[in-house]
Amino acid sequence: MKCTLSEMRNKEIINIKNGARLGYVDDVEFETETASIKSFIVYGRTRFFGFLGREDDLIITCDEIEVVGVDTILISADDTKLTKRNLD
Repeated sequence: MKCTLSEMRNKEIINIKNGARLGYVDDVEFETETASIKSFIVYGRTRFFGFLGREDDLIITCDEIEVVGVDTILISADDTKLTKRNLD
């Protein structure tokens, strides 16, 4: 199945281990030498309408992805193993 970045942004990411809805794909990291996708990034939620910044971003590697469906992307990852990146 081929999918564009704009189509990926409309897919919700759900963790099948605990049923958590993690958000939508906001960005993609890829390896420039091989032109392969490295991970998907879900931006952290804003705190108090953005005045208090936002939570850490979630980085979901391709190894954690189980299924890319029509409306959702199902991943299998422990909450402790999900990579979080602080923007500060």
